[in-house]
Amino acid sequence: MTEIVVVDIGGTHARFALAQVEEGQVLSLGDVCVLKTGEHASLETAWEVFRDRIGQALPPAVAIAFAGPVQGEVLKLTNNPWVIRPARLTSELGVDRFTIVNDFGAVSHAVAQFGDDQYCHLCGPETPLPAEGVISVIGPGTGLGVAQLLRKKDHYEVIETEGGHIDFAPLDSLEDQILAQLRARYRRVSVERLVAGMGLTNIHQALSQIEGRPVQNRDERELWTAALENTDSLASAALARYSLCLGAVAGDLALAHGAVGVVIAGGLGFRLAKQLPGSGFRDRFIAKGRFERRMDDMPVKLLTHPQPGLFGAAAAFALEHR
Repeated sequence: MTEIVVVDIGGTHARFALAQVEEGQVLSLGDVCVLKTGEHASLETAWEVFRDRIGQALPPAVAIAFAGPVQGEVLKLTNNPWVIRPARLTSELGVDRFTIVNDFGAVSHAVAQFGDDQYCHLCGPETPLPAEGVISVIGPGTGLGVAQLLRKKDHYEVIETEGGHIDFAPLDSLEDQILAQLRARYRRVSVERLVAGMGLTNIHQALSQIEGRPVQNRDERELWTAALENTDSLASAALARYSLCLGAVAGDLALAHGAVGVVIAGGLGFRLAKQLPGSGFRDRFIAKGRFERRMDDMPVKLLTHPQPGLFGAAAAFALEHR
């Protein structure tokens, strides 16, 4: 058995914990320490805060889930100013072994090891995720994470992607207008602009302009609360449109991946557990013309585990260093 530090670095927060792994499997995940990335200069300084909080020396091994591409000598987060240089990790953190995996690659590693009790049903047949084939893992959070899990009889493989940055395709006249509004603000409108954390704000502001209302720069968290609690009609309308767009994007990605199942993950995915089943998510997910039957036969699950990034980082380390 090996004890390691696991770190999940996102656009807003960095989560730290200790984990125990053995022979390719995660045995346990300890208590989680959550730090705001904006309050710390680097991974190294946040590492020191975590060490001080738990009051003990950290084990000389770390697994990092990273919200951005993980190739190259310098790793830059997509929505975070921290920079990681893998060649310096051993000296900066005092470790002798490390694994770095894209944050939604990490979630895919977690999906590979989780049982059925870590999901709730969203749409499609109420069956477990298929034991073989591609599972699309899609997660709205600060950004839109996308990865593929390829399950085979005796092993699995994770394919990390930047699928959240494909172009947004409007599907009705209102979305044509929303896209026109967003094009005035962004040089290029990716799906992340509509179905990540910032998406609700972007849709809300676009709807305000379309209706001739004053555009308010509302706090993102406050807007999400108003939408989920249905205390503001325009916020609720933005959330309904958000759910439609997420369904369409999830279906497009599943088709592109040749998927046999889909997992919706991410912090926002978890918050939408009650919203998505009664929204237009399913209708947009299956609305793929000649492939509608195939889409409707595909199980779509919502991941309910509270820390899939940390668990998945540990799973990636366990697989690499077993």
